[in-house]
Amino acid sequence: MKSFQVEGEYIKLDQLLKAAEIVDSGGQAKIFINAGIVAVNGEVVYQRGKKIYPGDEVTVDHQQIKIT
Repeated sequence: MKSFQVEGEYIKLDQLLKAAEIVDSGGQAKIFINAGIVAVNGEVVYQRGKKIYPGDEVTVDHQQIKIT
């Protein structure tokens, strides 16, 4: 499991995927999210702008990211 520290209160899902180097661009993040392969705390999410807070777990195609 990978760990990612948020600078501030939250980070938006598409920004997280790019900052954690899961995707190369915002466009690629959009494709992953729309394809339904991104889950937050076990639930598939289709919102690019979903706010991700410390304590959340994001899963992308079997890669897990723990937000701290």
